[in-house]
Amino acid sequence: MTTVHVRGVVLPEGEQRDLWLADGIVHTEPVAGAQTVASDVWILPGLVDAHCHIGLGAQGPVDQATALAQAQADRDAGVLLVRDAGAPVDTHWVDERLDLPRIVRAGRHIARPKRYLRGYAEEVDPAALPDEVATQAARGNGWVKIVGDWIDRDTGDLEPLWPADVAAEAIGRAHAAGARVTAHCFAEESVRDLVRAGIDGIEHGTGLDDDTIALMAAHQVALVPTMINLDNFPDIAASGEEKFPTYAAHMRSLYARRLETLGKAREAGVPVYAGTDAGGVLRHGLIAQEIAQLAALGGTEFALGAASWRAREWLGAPSRLDEGAWADMVVYDADPRKDVRVTAHPAMVILRGAVVANLAETKVAR
Repeated sequence: MTTVHVRGVVLPEGEQRDLWLADGIVHTEPVAGAQTVASDVWILPGLVDAHCHIGLGAQGPVDQATALAQAQADRDAGVLLVRDAGAPVDTHWVDERLDLPRIVRAGRHIARPKRYLRGYAEEVDPAALPDEVATQAARGNGWVKIVGDWIDRDTGDLEPLWPADVAAEAIGRAHAAGARVTAHCFAEESVRDLVRAGIDGIEHGTGLDDDTIALMAAHQVALVPTMINLDNFPDIAASGEEKFPTYAAHMRSLYARRLETLGKAREAGVPVYAGTDAGGVLRHGLIAQEIAQLAALGGTEFALGAASWRAREWLGAPSRLDEGAWADMVVYDADPRKDVRVTAHPAMVILRGAVVANLAETKVAR
């Protein structure tokens, strides 16, 4: 493997530094024979998509060639660590490809029969939830994903999928297995119940109220709002308007107050991370759009940290490009702190110490 040298402003510290990359790790002292591949650049620890679905398409499972294209699209956007928040296919083959992102898995979504998107989830009745959580904890490597709420066609609105006591038992089973639990939650009741039940993360979180926000902040329950996916709420509401007008109105209300709700969570100290929800309706490689929306919510430093060093630390990956850290980084030819739109145009992507994408020629040595 070629030994690589890069020189630039290393974030988040903002210091001009030289980094030598050998054997997949960062060295801060010169390494003989290193090839300089970039200088006069800005260097960010590899980006994270904390809500991503490699192996999932709009209709459910996809074939390996499609999953490969998904992983490559994320990588070329600078995403080098993925929390795969539910996948209906086995993607462990990705781990053997040194040119593809590292994946932290949540197994398969868990939902109730006929209460979620067809082909996405392992569907079980409430009594079986604790056992299924244990099964998916073994299938993943650190997380389990449950569907907290979805439309109930009998009531015509969003309703929780699980009784609160059953959810609490299931979360306890996951914790005993060494896994954390996160949940898809749009509405108010499900997120309130699950946070009180001891869950570790919430996806979307548009139904958060002040008391639940305070509890999340106190217990550092993570929030991955998937801002760009929330922009689909008006279309979702319109598609259900005729049969389920109450549901449609509810979705519009959640969307209308989303910035206020999520802003309160950020201000209260709830840890917020970047996730695109790619792999269902949304295509892969959209992390820069998510960063831009998070910057509008809380500023540039907040957004970059949510998609890089803070997210990496949360998922157990090295968060700084220090001696001995993974040599996973994204190189830019402009400063993303001045304009987060720079993150949409990485000049170079380096994974495990190797250049896996060389996307621009300005300021980058050839």
